[in-house]
Amino acid sequence: MHILMLTPSLPYPPQQGGAIRNYGIIKGLHAAGHTITLLSFHDNADLDASTTPLAELCSHIETIPPPRRTLTNRLRDLIFSSQPDLARRLRSPELVERLRHLLANTRFDLVQFEGLEMAAYLPLVRQLQPDTRLIYDAHNAEYALQRAIFQVDRGTFYRWLAAGYSLVQSRRIMHFESDICERANYVIAVSDEDAAALRIFCSDDGVGIVPNGVHIEDYVAPDERLDLGEHALVFTGKMDYRPNVDAMNWFAEDILPLILEQIPDTRLYIVGQKPHARLEKLRDKHYIEITGWVRDIQPFLYATTVYIAPLRMGSGTRLKILEAMAAGQAIVATSIAASGLNAPQDAILIADNEASMADSIVALLRDAEQREQLGAAAHAYVEQHYDWSVVIPRLLAIYKGLGLG
Repeated sequence: MHILMLTPSLPYPPQQGGAIRNYGIIKGLHAAGHTITLLSFHDNADLDASTTPLAELCSHIETIPPPRRTLTNRLRDLIFSSQPDLARRLRSPELVERLRHLLANTRFDLVQFEGLEMAAYLPLVRQLQPDTRLIYDAHNAEYALQRAIFQVDRGTFYRWLAAGYSLVQSRRIMHFESDICERANYVIAVSDEDAAALRIFCSDDGVGIVPNGVHIEDYVAPDERLDLGEHALVFTGKMDYRPNVDAMNWFAEDILPLILEQIPDTRLYIVGQKPHARLEKLRDKHYIEITGWVRDIQPFLYATTVYIAPLRMGSGTRLKILEAMAAGQAIVATSIAASGLNAPQDAILIADNEASMADSIVALLRDAEQREQLGAAAHAYVEQHYDWSVVIPRLLAIYKGLGLG
């Protein structure tokens, strides 16, 4: 069948959550024999989509620059609009024009919207091709994510303004997300928890689960190893994303000092693009390095002694954890970070407060055998449950259930 996919950014290179998921889906659908047209926002002049592997996976690719929204625009919308910021973030007359042209010239069997930002265009597609099946692929249960952010931020005085913003947004997103779920023919969630959160908007049989995945063969040990030190802790992620920023500030301020008391040469590496200004104060600490964008995270995954995921807010399944597990690393994570994975206790250590996380990390830093056992179990678990070869058949089964070949 012919599928039109709308993505908020070009899903290549697959180096952060949304791109990893979208690229994995495209690659899997192409392998299953489907024809894919891709419509994406893209603003990197140095990366031509036609020179990437996407050109072989998609029959047609169109990209447009993402719209620019100023702080003034956002404040105006906050005050005078009832819509959530997420619904307006990628509002683009140019994309509407491209979409109209595509739908006027091609009859698609399915249009799939990757994430809530792109689902804002679902009503237009419904209007232009009323009989086409529309799927909303919810990378997060967004209203639940904003509620979780509110609950964390409200506990810190200087974050009260941000907490208030999240509270307002969670209510607006809930209304918007409900409307999208009702309009779509089907909703895909990435975890049991997200599916439960989204089923309040539609029937139980209108929501299915297709978890995030990885190509396990991409996570092999590099020929040349980085030397990060004997006691290296690594965290990876897009570092302007609020849950990641909160995680690193909490860890650096409240947990890492407890570890340093016992193992003074511990080093923390924060690896990921676009570090937020709220992380700048961490650069003054000699035992913390903020790398910014890196070409590949695999060298950092294989150089870490313990991978950490101290997230206090979020939803879905954390691709950062799947990547670390695929690389066979010992991981210490919060329950929130590990939610949706259903990983066994022998594959990941869970710690939800400062003392227990520090103790778990110190114990692993001192025990190479336990690290090796955890890493081996983690790798085996991801290979069995989260390799794309296992995940894509679940997506194809959903299509079949909707009468799509």
